[in-house]
Amino acid sequence: MTAGLATAHAHGILNVFRGTTYTAPAGVFVKLHTGDPGSAGTANASAVTTRNQATFAAPSAGSMALSSLSGYSMTGTETISHISLWDASSGGNFLQSAALSASKNVTSGDTLTLTTLTIAYTPIAA
Repeated sequence: MTAGLATAHAHGILNVFRGTTYTAPAGVFVKLHTGDPGSAGTANASAVTTRNQATFAAPSAGSMALSSLSGYSMTGTETISHISLWDASSGGNFLQSAALSASKNVTSGDTLTLTTLTIAYTPIAA
């Protein structure tokens, strides 16, 4: 699978065009991965089991940028290459996954901080 939207999340967004109400997640939580998270968002999970909550700025021109996301205390030596987005800090529903623009090698005791994350639904009609 290629990283992207979870089927249920995509269908929720698309159903808005059918007049069906979409219930937005109360929060968005980021999980680290050592490879593509797969269609369920659970493959290639990092040794770090914590999902940190992300907050985003208001959307503009079809995208929105990360406002805040705390750092991850790494518990193993691994290469982080992907993330998954969830609607809960544990359990919950898989929303979306993405590959990082550059993989990051970490060792136990490191703190990994993602400083940028943009979610975009583009292109926007001109």
